[in-house]
Amino acid sequence: MTEPTAGAFDGRTHLLPVRVYYEDTDFTGLVYHANYLRYFERGRSDFLRLVSSGHAELLERDDPMAFVVTRMDIRFLKAARIDDALVVRTAYEAIKGPRLIIRQSITRGDQTLCEADVEAACIDLNGRPRRPPRAMAEALGPWLRDKAAD
Repeated sequence: MTEPTAGAFDGRTHLLPVRVYYEDTDFTGLVYHANYLRYFERGRSDFLRLVSSGHAELLERDDPMAFVVTRMDIRFLKAARIDDALVVRTAYEAIKGPRLIIRQSITRGDQTLCEADVEAACIDLNGRPRRPPRAMAEALGPWLRDKAAD
């Protein structure tokens, strides 16, 4: 049995294929709006899993940490439908203190269906902001558009 894919990279953009299933749709056969957020989460998580460490590893550290989304600006442009083959595109733009700036889109072929500008913050388990671990910041470095991390 093969492992599920965590996607692949095209330049500095991570590409994650996603198929739309019946459970993703509303009564009209269109993807329910909240499910685009789920697809975006999978893209961000698999990007980190491939270049640095996944969420489970972050929680297992001596100084456990996690990420929380602090801001998300979403633009719904076109609807996805049942059985569509989509691609979640994720680019980590910058690290600014505890914040990660991320740009994402969901496409079907050459059509962009949804776009999101995301800000996620690194936190300790008490919810206090903290900088991402040095190893993670270094691993993300080559993938960032803005190489200057504060």
